[in-house]
Amino acid sequence: MSSARGSGPRYVAIITDGNGRWAAERGLPAIEGHSAGADVVKARLRDAAELGIRELTVFSFSTENWQRPAAEVDGLMTMFAERIDRETPELDAEGVRMRFIGRRDGIAVGLLRRMEWAEEVTAANERITLFVAFNYGGRAEIVDAARAFAGDSEAEFRRHLYAAEMHDPDLLIRTSGEQRISNFMLWQCAYSELVFRDELWPDFGRDAFEAALAEYERRQRRFGGR
Repeated sequence: MSSARGSGPRYVAIITDGNGRWAAERGLPAIEGHSAGADVVKARLRDAAELGIRELTVFSFSTENWQRPAAEVDGLMTMFAERIDRETPELDAEGVRMRFIGRRDGIAVGLLRRMEWAEEVTAANERITLFVAFNYGGRAEIVDAARAFAGDSEAEFRRHLYAAEMHDPDLLIRTSGEQRISNFMLWQCAYSELVFRDELWPDFGRDAFEAALAEYERRQRRFGGR
């Protein structure tokens, strides 16, 4: 199994890192960086749809992020709820299917209901799927799947992941200059190409996105073959 050079990725995941640093560099509270980052998620989602990407997965809030200052976490939860309310009808009109992946326990009932509502409203859309990793950890996902797994194949195990229908990402992008995957989609990214960008996430424009896609196209994937 191999892919030739020149074919773009259809399934892309992004670790949207650097919101806090972006805000700190400007003397702004952290929530302002997260708000700017959320705007960029929407903009790059639209770019992805235009560029023929079928699935875009973004790392929104990890299981470890609960350890951040309470004011920042509270602000993030409020922002998520407001964004879902405001942007779901807009994304629905653009043909975006929304799915949230991660642990649902520990999430406030009001926010959880909004997430479920967004998934229901957009369920029939087929232009592009936006997977939002929220209260997500790669090890947690594997542990949760293992609890329910009683089979003996990788295909059967996959059915117990948070989104069994998700394709393995062809490409994983991380912004902010850090070069690690930080417990993100450990199962799914086993064979993903990795591209690390120096831009902080709120500065990750279309040109940077297209440069990352072009870097993928220059590579040849062999999946262990020759």
